[in-house]
Amino acid sequence: MTDDQLDQDFDAEKTDARADRTPQYGVGPFSIREVAIVGVWLVAFIVSFFSINVGRFDSVWTSGILWILTIFVPTVAVFLLVLRRLSPEGIRRVGSLGIDQFASVAFSVAFVVWLQLIWETVEIAVENGPWLRTWVIWVEAVLILAGVVLTVFAPLIPVLRDDFRDRAEVPAHRSARPIRPVSPRPARPARAPRPPAVGAPETATGPAPVSSLYETAPLTTQRDSTVAAVPWEPAHSRDTFERVEEPSTTVEPAAEPSARHQAFWALVPEERDVVDEIGIPVFRIGPTAWALVIEDRGEAFVVRHEDGRIGYLHDVSDVTRG
Repeated sequence: MTDDQLDQDFDAEKTDARADRTPQYGVGPFSIREVAIVGVWLVAFIVSFFSINVGRFDSVWTSGILWILTIFVPTVAVFLLVLRRLSPEGIRRVGSLGIDQFASVAFSVAFVVWLQLIWETVEIAVENGPWLRTWVIWVEAVLILAGVVLTVFAPLIPVLRDDFRDRAEVPAHRSARPIRPVSPRPARPARAPRPPAVGAPETATGPAPVSSLYETAPLTTQRDSTVAAVPWEPAHSRDTFERVEEPSTTVEPAAEPSARHQAFWALVPEERDVVDEIGIPVFRIGPTAWALVIEDRGEAFVVRHEDGRIGYLHDVSDVTRG
């Protein structure tokens, strides 16, 4: 099967996948799941202002830093869910977590804290102690548990999992990507022994003492020494020099870059969105102007706008290359 046939089959599969997509209905710009999360949080936020202790008014907002994990973190998660719909260019992640992942963590942590308060209250009452806390902890635990169901277990519930279907595939954050393998550190090479000092003969017990060196080297004077004047000649005469060829300076042509990394012009048959790494639209390209593609990644094109913005075009079917 040729590459053209493979490309045609791939384009046909993408066309069938787009045709099988069903529209998602909701309330205004929000899905049914998001509306349910906002409703559950709103009731929990109002109830949090009631007293949790018996005998005195003491809500979670006045009990030290108990308000941070019990109601404030879920409030931040709901705020980000709403902001994602109303302002797609706003905050799109918290650290390496997406908005839905952060909401799952926020409601899960809050439920554990409310469960701890219930556990302490029941434990003291079982030990014949007073009932310390009011109905607020029970209502809050049920509401926050509903938030856990709407965030953590939503992809498993038939009514709610439509909110996660047919989402655009985007590159993962670097903290969420698979880990790199760890290689063993190479062993350090052994140090070479230090060479002995020049002119100092070594014995089995070590170098000879300085006094023995003077004893074994007799002194001679210029008077009783006869030195023959021998003319110095180089080891090789001029006729024995060999010609050394200079290294070749011919530069081999570099290999041509891969076709995928060559920039080209592309023209789409209809207006399409160019998104960032998490699927947020950055700009649009259409059939009225050519778009500059700086890299072909097979299933997506890396497109550069005239003003310097860069995004990903995931729908690469029926694209005319210039």
